[in-house]
Amino acid sequence: MNAELTTQQAADLLNVSRPHVIKLMDEGILKGHKVGTHRRLYASSVQEFKRHRDLEQRAAADELAVLSDEMGLYE
Repeated sequence: MNAELTTQQAADLLNVSRPHVIKLMDEGILKGHKVGTHRRLYASSVQEFKRHRDLEQRAAADELAVLSDEMGLYE
């Protein structure tokens, strides 16, 4: 499936700014191409980035919960 998103659609999906999406695209983190002067991102690339980011955030939250528990902050 070759679904494409605009930079604004990708930004809305990721809950970030459009300039941040452009930066991620320029850095090669998000895959896409240009149609004239307009950028289009591959929906699969945006979904994969979102899934990976969500997993990292969940792992960090779990680690913080463990550290807080070890420090006795839940008592």
